[in-house]
Amino acid sequence: MVHGRISRLSVRDVRFPTSLEGHGSDAMHTDPDYSAAYVVLETDAEDGLKGYGITFTLGKGTEVVVCAVNALAPHLLNKDLRDIVGDFRGFYRQLTSDGQLRWCWCVLLPNQIGPEKGVVHLATAAVLNAVWDLWAKQEGKPLWKLLVDMDPRKLVSCLDFRYVTDVLTEEEAYEILQKGQVGKKEREEQMLVHGYPAYTTSCAWLGYLDATLKQLCSEALEDGWTRFKVKVGADLQDDIRRCRLIRNMIGPEKTLMMDANQRWDVPEAVEWMAKLAEFKPLWIEEPTSPDDILGHATISKALVPLGIGVATGEQCHNRVIFKQLLQAKALQFLQIDSCRLGSVNENLSVLLMAKKFDIPVCPHAGGVGLCELVQHLIIFDFISVSASLKDRMCEYVDHLHEHFKYPVIIKAASYMPPKDAGYSTEMKEESVKKHQYPDGEVWEKLLAAQGN
Repeated sequence: MVHGRISRLSVRDVRFPTSLEGHGSDAMHTDPDYSAAYVVLETDAEDGLKGYGITFTLGKGTEVVVCAVNALAPHLLNKDLRDIVGDFRGFYRQLTSDGQLRWCWCVLLPNQIGPEKGVVHLATAAVLNAVWDLWAKQEGKPLWKLLVDMDPRKLVSCLDFRYVTDVLTEEEAYEILQKGQVGKKEREEQMLVHGYPAYTTSCAWLGYLDATLKQLCSEALEDGWTRFKVKVGADLQDDIRRCRLIRNMIGPEKTLMMDANQRWDVPEAVEWMAKLAEFKPLWIEEPTSPDDILGHATISKALVPLGIGVATGEQCHNRVIFKQLLQAKALQFLQIDSCRLGSVNENLSVLLMAKKFDIPVCPHAGGVGLCELVQHLIIFDFISVSASLKDRMCEYVDHLHEHFKYPVIIKAASYMPPKDAGYSTEMKEESVKKHQYPDGEVWEKLLAAQGN
């Protein structure tokens, strides 16, 4: 039973110096420090349960998200959790449409902080991820199970259909979920036994030396991985060399994907991928600006004869962008992100639109906690929405999981459904203290060594 009044919201800037060894590096982000704005919700309930939420960032700028979370805090403090989840659609809209914050941030930085995009949405994700974590804990279920067991009408009531009713109405969403009830028990058993198929991005970050790439790729093959993604986009000849190296290592039968992280203009993307087509990639991810719907459509159409799909979504900041990408036939693989969109609420609306358009969802993951969170969404998608594993897989990156209280479990290159109650968002307090920026032990030493 949902209960308790929210008595405290705290948020901390937690950063990991991944840039020191090139982890996470790509054509656009050469020195990322994987980071998170880490939210903790407390209530006056006697059970002492807390809700934990994160949103993923790359170091600098995390403080801006922390500021945005604090600006949203008054919307939660002293609110009864029962009232929040009882009108979750209204509460979601309240956070994303605060009249004064919406206007101010839109004017200041329209492409980064405005309504339902950028910093506001990242902050909203962190806050609502914490709410969902608390709700699931109070129900004694992992988040995916809370969603799977929820009455379709109740679940639909949590979603905001504003701006997307031209492609998905509330009644259509309800009908999709109703149809998903058929065979649901069997699909849940399938997940519990076999898990959800994953692919690895751990082997081929752009900043890795060839020796590191070969070693990690060899280890992944030994561990049974059959799907690999390589970062491309900085230098064509280097891409050709690295892609040939990886393809030779994994062989022709295994799946290879490529990720340009928004590096190219539209014509450049088409030309570049024509040169990389010999390596038989399943998709090119984020070939151009994430806001360029028509550009993605042009690239998608041009690459069809080469047998290469377009994948995008990790930087899509709201459901409207996804709606247009689907309408324009601009992608063949849709990539939700558990922290870029407005938490579970908005991600579910995108999953439902993808189902209507019959586009496979292959989530983005990897950064701080993203694997821990998105596993819940994609397992729910299979059990209750898509009912299919055709052309579907979820990204996995093998680092930073040791900092979480309930880390992901990978078996036979598949995500195994979490069994602990909540959204798997809670970090170990020792890790948070050591990596809090700038006064945690790790950063005090690094900053002192840098003379800061």
